[in-house]
Order: sequence, then C-alpha cells, then structure tokens
Amino acid sequence: MQLYLVRHAEAADGEPDELRPLTPEGRRAARELGERLAADGIRLDAVLTSPLLRARETGAELARPAGLEPEADERLAPGATAEDVRAAADGRGETVVVVGHQPDCGKIAAALTGDEEPPFAPAAMLAIELS
Repeated sequence: MQLYLVRHAEAADGEPDELRPLTPEGRRAARELGERLAADGIRLDAVLTSPLLRARETGAELARPAGLEPEADERLAPGATAEDVRAAADGRGETVVVVGHQPDCGKIAAALTGDEEPPFAPAAMLAIELS
C-alpha cells in the first residue's frame, strides 16, 4: 500500500480546538496538494482524516480532484499512532491518504519508516510504502 501521510493545513486560532477551521491560505495549500497528486497521476483510493475540523477540511480539499469524499476516523484524532494509521488504512485500497496532526505525523512517519522523525509543516506530505 502507498500511504500519503499529510499534516492538516494551516488552521485559524480559536476555541474550541477541535472546531478550528482552515485559514484561506491553508485551504489553498490543501487544494494545491490535491491538484499536485492528481497532476502526478496518483489515483487515490481513500482519503482518511482525523475527526477535527481542520483535518476534515484539509481532506475535503485534497480529495476533490480525485472525486472522493474524505472519511473521518476517530483513530486518527490527536494522539494517533502508527498502529492506528495502519488499522484505519487497512483494506482501503492501494493508495491511501491519511490527514493527521503534529507531533503525531512525525512520530508515525518515524515508526513506519524506521528513519528519524521528519519535520511536518502544515500541509506537508510524506509518501510511505507499507507492506
């Protein structure tokens, strides 16, 4: 499976934390990421997101060029682990996007690749081949 691990795009400040929306810049960055995947010929089977608004909005923008609807998964909420990502993506196809949070994305990437924890800026993406 090809996993694309994505940190949600830039979100506005505010409370409650779980309802913080994307900023206009964040929405644009997420849309451009989806367009880039489509332009590169990457055919997504599923876009899974954290249930928090900023992740769901990132997933919606990212999924639009592929004609997909993102699906929120409680296992991808803040605090998600590599095992949570594997469980959520299992059986969802050969090419899956998972939209999550930091510092989770860095920790998940390190656990899945065996490499050092990479930095994850908002709307950053890392492709990981999962066996």
